[in-house]
Amino acid sequence: MNQRAFLDVKTSLSGRRWVGPTPEATRQCEAMEQATNLPVPLCHTLVRQGVSPQDAQPYLSPSLRDLLPDPTKLLDMGPAAERFLAAFKAREKIAIFADYDVDGATSAALILNWLGAMGHRATLYVPDRIKEGYGPNDRAMFELAKDHDLIITVDCGALSHGPIAAAKGADVIVLDHHLGGETLPPAHAVVNPNRQDESGELAHLCAAGVVFLFLVEANRRLRADKISGPDLMGYLDLVGLATVADVAPLIGVNRAFVRQGLKVMANRQRPGLVALGDIAKLDTAPTAYHLGFVLGPRINAGGRVGRADLGARLLATGDKNEAESIAAKLEQLNAERREIESAVQGAALEQAEERGFDAPLVWAAGEGWHPGVVGIVASRLKELTNRPALVIGLDGDEGKGSGRSVSGIDLGAAIQRLTSEGLLLKGGGHKMAAGLSVARDQLEPAMARLAELLQKQGAGDLGPRDLRLDGVLMSGAASVELVQQIEQAGPFGAGAPAPRFAFPDQEIRFCKRVGASHLKLSFADGPGAVIDAICFGAYDGPLGGMIENHGGKRFHLAGRLEINTWGGRSRVQLRLEDAAPASE
Repeated sequence: MNQRAFLDVKTSLSGRRWVGPTPEATRQCEAMEQATNLPVPLCHTLVRQGVSPQDAQPYLSPSLRDLLPDPTKLLDMGPAAERFLAAFKAREKIAIFADYDVDGATSAALILNWLGAMGHRATLYVPDRIKEGYGPNDRAMFELAKDHDLIITVDCGALSHGPIAAAKGADVIVLDHHLGGETLPPAHAVVNPNRQDESGELAHLCAAGVVFLFLVEANRRLRADKISGPDLMGYLDLVGLATVADVAPLIGVNRAFVRQGLKVMANRQRPGLVALGDIAKLDTAPTAYHLGFVLGPRINAGGRVGRADLGARLLATGDKNEAESIAAKLEQLNAERREIESAVQGAALEQAEERGFDAPLVWAAGEGWHPGVVGIVASRLKELTNRPALVIGLDGDEGKGSGRSVSGIDLGAAIQRLTSEGLLLKGGGHKMAAGLSVARDQLEPAMARLAELLQKQGAGDLGPRDLRLDGVLMSGAASVELVQQIEQAGPFGAGAPAPRFAFPDQEIRFCKRVGASHLKLSFADGPGAVIDAICFGAYDGPLGGMIENHGGKRFHLAGRLEINTWGGRSRVQLRLEDAAPASE
């Protein structure tokens, strides 16, 4: 039996049904409150995360020491660390072959920093997205092998059988997290929690998390030889950044990576992140939001529309002047990326709408669409339709595309199936994101087959997303102290969404349009406290206009609480996500 709509909101202004905590979750929340004396909104958040009353305090203070897994739980970790240390001790020539996104850049910077701290240099190689595409290629690996004894691929390599075989005369270590194939590439070691023969216990790690464990094991082996390795706690800013930017689930050790990483980042010790934060006008202590939506896109900009190695170089450098120069270039490239993205998004949206948003796969393909933005546009389509989405740029006889999925639909496995069936030239990824290359004349049959595979997983039966709420708050109860307590249950992101609360029957006290499509407002439920709110993209749908022209009507408002600090003063702010007219 379907749960009754929360606050009786069956269809909100954004077309969603509101769903509140189940009766069972409410009972668990009451038990949590009695056992822990924590605030009810925080108890609702903990219950939704599956936390028991006895585990509440450890969950609110995640310890890396307690949560860090034994690196040797990952297959091939021993041989990988041993070969790496042998190359370091013998001063062999080492090359790092990295992907061009944030996860690849941070992974490369981790190893470059470790080697630099130990007095050893390595060659950085990041492929050009347009000329070379994703991952190792035959020519690059062959050329690197001429001048290097060891090549380490990071955030790529899991499916690179041919290119790794082409690295004649060099050993190759693969440090990856993408879905592996039935056979391993011919590398010296393949460390990947998503290998087919892995347990899956650490499948939530991003590549930087895998690299961090690799360096933990390297340090452990050095200690056995009475040698001190670098202090890896200072590297957690990179691991936390990658974990959020790569949308890795914020569960288990990933929570500790991000929590500790944010603390490290707040110390402003890494020149590249300091320069990037300053140029982005980041004037508060960083949060998970800043990692995913402020710093991450700028680091990615080099790989999307500029020089692919800029992100890794920025994060690895210890030189303040170099960091500022690279950060300025990335800021410029990010602005260019926004313009390109906007043009592609408009065309892709129109095309996908013609095909229908209710299909199991929402897709679009266009001539000359920039490969650097198709993934972002796919993400926008996914959010709009609650369907797996794929966007492909066509060039000559081939198309290169990127896809994003929704919870419960494994896009990476479906893409890999298509590749094995010969409908794609190349493809791979993980559950929530994947990339592919397809011959132009195979585009339509490949998309039809992909839609069929996703339909079998239930993608075509998905309706509009329900808006899940964690309870009701009155404006007077939403204090800075409460928000700080709730934030202890974070960081929030993939796999651990931030709690949403509904403010029922609110009076709109003030509202105005900000920029092209945003809305600022303030509201209250009576003579008590007034709360400020911001709604991004409000005018992209009916929400902005309905609230701006409220005519004295009252609304139920729903969203996520945050703290807005301005001029040294902190106030509660609601990041408004949805609204519905209150009953007359």
